[in-house]
Amino acid sequence: MKKLAIIGKPNVGKSSFFNRILKERDAITSEQAGTTRDIKKRSTKILGRDVQVLDTGGLDQGCELFDKIKEMSLKAAYSADIILYMVDGKSLPEEDDKKFFYELEKLGKQVALVVNKIDNDKMNEKIWEYYEFGTDNVFGISVAHNRSINKLLEWVASHLPEPILEEDTIIEPALLDENLEDDEDYISDEEYFGDEEKEDNSIYYEENDIIKEFDETTLDNFKVAIIGRVNVGKSSLLNALLNEERSVVSSVAGTTIDPIDETIEYKNKNITFVDTAGIRRRGKILGIEKFALMRTQKMLDDADIALLILDASDPFLDLDEKIAGLIDQNRLGCVIVLNKWDISDAQEYDKRVQDVRDRFRFLHYAPIITISAQTKLRVNKLLDLIIEINENFTQRIPTSKLNEVISFAQRKHSLPSMNGAFIRIYYATQYETRPPRIALMMNKPKGLHFTYRRYLTNQVREAFNFTGVPLLFKVRGRKEKF
Repeated sequence: MKKLAIIGKPNVGKSSFFNRILKERDAITSEQAGTTRDIKKRSTKILGRDVQVLDTGGLDQGCELFDKIKEMSLKAAYSADIILYMVDGKSLPEEDDKKFFYELEKLGKQVALVVNKIDNDKMNEKIWEYYEFGTDNVFGISVAHNRSINKLLEWVASHLPEPILEEDTIIEPALLDENLEDDEDYISDEEYFGDEEKEDNSIYYEENDIIKEFDETTLDNFKVAIIGRVNVGKSSLLNALLNEERSVVSSVAGTTIDPIDETIEYKNKNITFVDTAGIRRRGKILGIEKFALMRTQKMLDDADIALLILDASDPFLDLDEKIAGLIDQNRLGCVIVLNKWDISDAQEYDKRVQDVRDRFRFLHYAPIITISAQTKLRVNKLLDLIIEINENFTQRIPTSKLNEVISFAQRKHSLPSMNGAFIRIYYATQYETRPPRIALMMNKPKGLHFTYRRYLTNQVREAFNFTGVPLLFKVRGRKEKF
């Protein structure tokens, strides 16, 4: 698939154009320079032709962060087949823009100059000033008002392979004249760190051994979210996992804004890693970071496994526990990753692990691994652990074996009575995976004390490998259905 890179200085409208092509608000946009920092990649169709679109950070300089953004943006442009160099039509042509444009032309690729913010007919005169760049491929557009965009897309499509059309295939229009609604400025604490459990989607079954169907491809294709507070090394870990500089890394807290994803193949599995924005305390969330947190929550909704990244060289914070609560809230598989182990006191390993277990009791099922994203210490071991957890997440326990464990558990410790009434578990069955959910059919469902439920959970975990995944129990009366 050919690649289309959108490149230019900050605040010229690259991300807005990226969203317009995708017909959805994917990239975060704002008037703040440097909103886009990492390269966003999305596959779409332009006039029915497949293309991968790259949204790049602004070509600016002056500090470590912006220098790295510029370096990665140019690298993305060099790898593309078609390049759109975007400028702000409300200003005069600048020498820096000419320098970048000429450098891109030397690559021998299809390059067009896109003059954005030509919002009305009167401003069309501004386009002529940009012909001094020496190219005939000049397109005056307005992303905000959806003006003259189709002509540009027709030019892009002319350099893309023609689609292989099947009978009765219909090519949809390139764009719709629609306004992209802005995101809400305010996000409540409940939206970030809601304490309420997600309701289980009950399913109905007639026999004891029926389980909700799942897509078999999830065994070989799954998503892993990298989550944690700012400056714990999430982007460094992504780069180490991919073995390339995919995410911008700098000492500036909150460098990652837009969640970015990248897929690798490891042991015949396609693992999509998502580097999410670092989370701060509620009172310190400013500007575009509000949008970033909304995207982080959406990524967690779509993920299967989460890597909770903690800074092993610093004390754990209450914020770390709140972030961990998002993993529990979304019922994800989990690995607790102690990063920066190379600069921590390795002799205090047992103490640090115990501290993790004390603070994150609700993630008791999550294994703990110490790594260094900077030196790639134990990164391969982390990948093996992720593969194992995905298999556990999809594990299906036959009803007969599950009932053997439950019966044995009851013989070891009988169920306590409720107000003198005898309580009985008729049978147990697993009715769903990802995460695994087990139904207990009882004569008095309300009589199952939470301590005995926890005991049964531990017994099932001892009998079967559910490392790294939550194990959920639901209790119903004998005649009730799921």
